[in-house]
Order: sequence, then C-alpha cells, then structure tokens
Amino acid sequence: MTAPAPARLPLAVYVLGATIFCLGTSEFMLAGLLPDLARDLGVGLPTAGGLISGFAIGMLVGAPVMALLTLRLPRRTTLVAAALVFAVAHLAGAVADDYVLLMVSRVVAAVACATYWAVAAVTALALSPAGATARAMAVVVGGLTVANVAGVPLGTLVGSAGGWRLTFVAVGALTLVAAVATAWLVPETRARDVDTTPYGAVLRRELRTFRRLPLWVALGTTAAFQATVFCTFSYLAPVVTDVAGLSESAVPGVLLAFGVGSVVGVVLGGRYADRDLMGNVLVSLVALAGSLVLLVALAPLPGALVPAVFVFGVAAFSIASAINARVLGLAGDAPTLASAVNVSAFNVGNAVGPAVGGAVIASGAGYLAPAWASVGLAVVALGLALVSRRIERPEPGRPEKPGQSESAAVPAVPPTPTLCTSGCADAS
Repeated sequence: MTAPAPARLPLAVYVLGATIFCLGTSEFMLAGLLPDLARDLGVGLPTAGGLISGFAIGMLVGAPVMALLTLRLPRRTTLVAAALVFAVAHLAGAVADDYVLLMVSRVVAAVACATYWAVAAVTALALSPAGATARAMAVVVGGLTVANVAGVPLGTLVGSAGGWRLTFVAVGALTLVAAVATAWLVPETRARDVDTTPYGAVLRRELRTFRRLPLWVALGTTAAFQATVFCTFSYLAPVVTDVAGLSESAVPGVLLAFGVGSVVGVVLGGRYADRDLMGNVLVSLVALAGSLVLLVALAPLPGALVPAVFVFGVAAFSIASAINARVLGLAGDAPTLASAVNVSAFNVGNAVGPAVGGAVIASGAGYLAPAWASVGLAVVALGLALVSRRIERPEPGRPEKPGQSESAAVPAVPPTPTLCTSGCADAS
C-alpha cells in the first residue's frame, strides 16, 4: 500500500509566512544600510548600529508584554493591527531626520514585529490539519529564513540605488499589502471561551503554563540553540577573509550559501518533525555540532568553505520548526504567552551567541574559536533536550502526538475541537 499523501496546508498559513518575510527583512536589512544611514543622520557608525540593538530590545520585551495586552483580542485583528503599526513605523522612519525619532520608530516596529510573530505562530498551529503542525511552523519560520536569504540583499540593493529611506518605504508598502492579505485570507481563530471568560481568568490560565518545568527547559533549549548558531554566524566574515584567505567580495557569496542551506534545513526539518518532534530536535542538535566541527576542519581550504557553510545552514535551521512546535505543544490550551516568550528566548540567544563569540576572539583564540564555543553551546542545548525527553509526560486525558513513541512523548498540540474558525459566533 502506498502511504497517504501529507495533509495540505491552508493558504492562510502561507500568507502568515509571507508577512513574516516582510517583517524579517526589516529586522536584518539595517546591517547593509548602516554606512549610508550614519552619513545621512550625521552620527558615527557605532551609534547607527544602536538601531539594531534597539530593534532587538523591542523584540525581547515587546513579545510577552503585547501577548498579555492582546489576550482578549481576536487573533486576526491583532495580526492586522500589528502589520499596520509595523508599516506606519517604517514610513515614519523613512522621513525621520533625527536619530532619536528613527530609534523610536525602530523600537515601535520591533514591538509590532514581535506581536505578529507570536500570534502568527499560534494561528498557524490552529489552522494546520492533523499531522502538519511542524510543516506549518516551517512555513512561518521559513518566512524569516527567506528574508535573511533574499530580503536583506534586495533591501541593500534598493538602498544602494535610492538611499536607505527608499528601503524603509518599500518594506512599509509591502507590509501594508501583507496586512490586507491577512485581513482577507486569514480566518479568525481562538479558544471558544475567550469571550465569556474574564480577562483575569484568561491571564491566569496563560501564566499557569509557566509552572510547567518542561516548558522552561524547552525555552532554555531555544535560547541555547540560537546562541549556538549566532556565536559562529556573527563572525563568518573574518573566517572568509582571514582564515580561508578569500577577498571581502567573497563574503556575500559565503553568507548566501548559509542562507540557502537554512531554507533547505527548514523544509527538511519541518517534514521530519511532523513524524517525531523530539527526534528532530535531538538529531538536529547532533548534526549542528558536527557541522561546526566540519566547518573548523574545512575553513582553511578556500574551495571547501562554501560547502561547509551550506551544511552549517542546513543543520542550523533543521530544528527551527520543531522547537517552535514543541513550545506551543507544551503550552497546551494557553499558547499565546508561551509563543511570545519563545520569541524572547530566540532573542536571548541572538544576544548571548555573538557576545560569547566576541569574548573568545578577544581572548586571542582566533577567528575559528567561536565555532568551538558553538560546539559547547550545542552540547548545552542537547543536554537540555535530553532532560526534556526524560521529564516530559503526556498530561492525563491528553493524547500522545501521532508518530511519537512513549519514550519521547511530548504533550500534544491542543486538539482542533477547542478552536473555532471563521463563521462561529464567538470566533476570533
């Protein structure tokens, strides 16, 4: 007998992924625009770089705060509002003639981005058919990955042709289109009792989720994994020029290899994770550590660096959809705040990883030292994942996720009967 065809994802999930692409392009594009932006605003390059930190802080703090403030709002309404605020913040930033005003617009955009990301993850989960939750997460994460591969180079190209302000206008305009698509094509989804339950009760239900030790371990795994990736990725440029001996013009091509690898990793990981979430996490972390050792071994060989970085990208992002799906699954019937805190965990990794890499380089250990430090961080992430496998047990009355063995059971994603889609009287 032939295996049944995998369930198809609804169009709305791809709309969410496409909007994440717009938001993700903004998050990363500033790196290629900083020199032009600094000259235009009359500030130093390090000061201009503070705009990147401001966005990261907005994401870190904004995700859980906005999740709490929007608990009673319909999810589609929250998504559309977040996209509109994000778009307006970029259009305002495009006409800002003062560094402080631009910083404010970046922080506002980051809070909107965090809000959309957290709610989009929960919405994609609610809309995905049985057996396709990890693939739905892969589409959402894939939007961010494609932004890193295509959106950032395109944004830099637009900025080079028409100035950094034109890039801000382009991102704002695209996000307006995405907001319309979200309003038109994404159905309302939320728990049936959200309109009849007092806000305090809904808030307590969301906060009770964080009494669960497995959820904290999963969030720690997210942060450790992200730190593993960015500890090395942040310092690939000097590896290209000083270790491999290639010219600076080769750096974009090497980074593109990582981006293409990450897209492949998201697709492969999403398909495997629907069969075994915990298995995907463990295998991916082992593969990530192995790819870092391979990178260290091949980096001095100019012809081998690009394939090694590609493999690093595949391994790094093959886990992305699984760790998102795991956190949402562990959150049970209160996923919104957990999804937001998971965004914060990613940003903790974004901050810790480069800091660790910079520290080992500053110690005089060389430009390959961050890769060895990343191996250590990957071991930490793997240890946390193994702890998760040991302590997680299905909750009474909650079915085990299809395709998982009893030894690796993860509390299942809330069953679809607890959700209501467009057309229900109390839907959101």
